[in-house]
Amino acid sequence: MRTERRIRVLLADDHTVVIEGLKAVLKTAADIAVIGEARDGRRALALALACPPDICLFDISMPVLNGLEAMASLLGERAASKVIILSMHDDRPTVEKALLAGAMGYLVKETAAEEVVRALRAVHRGQRYVSPSVAALLAPAALRRSRPARPRGSVLTAKERDVARLVAEGLGNRQVAASLKISESTVQVHRRNIFRKLDIHKQTDLVRYAIREGLVKP
Repeated sequence: MRTERRIRVLLADDHTVVIEGLKAVLKTAADIAVIGEARDGRRALALALACPPDICLFDISMPVLNGLEAMASLLGERAASKVIILSMHDDRPTVEKALLAGAMGYLVKETAAEEVVRALRAVHRGQRYVSPSVAALLAPAALRRSRPARPRGSVLTAKERDVARLVAEGLGNRQVAASLKISESTVQVHRRNIFRKLDIHKQTDLVRYAIREGLVKP
């Protein structure tokens, strides 16, 4: 008798109690398997790229990279990735921002334990899932899109965002390379990719982008 492959899930939250609580709930679901866990966004991104899960569950507020930044970098590398955002925030602007940035689901932490299995199964089927407590607040367009359009800056990888930030701060290639512990030639490749992806042609444009994205202060 053939058995269906389980839904492979990556959990990322900087609170151990949240991770353990979700794992305990997911252990009761025979069709779901937790294949990895992370306590910060950069680690979550690295795991998602190294061993792609079916679905990533990212806390919106994590150190190093927050959930939206980690998701943006992941979607820039693997556009078909599925991400559910987990958050304590239940306000319309935050939820819509997450969905329009590419999230396939949004869970409010207060009710996440009750909804996480349902959410993972829905997203795995290609459907959207938003906690009922906030779904009624959303504009219909935010719920209709099967794969939301992402801001052009979201196509940058985490490393490209690091390079963009340092270049916008006025560092030269050698200084950027030393700061990120990569070669100057790698910095040059990243710079070319950044300018191409963002469709910009001048340093001043990069500075404006970095300010707009909150990478540097005006």
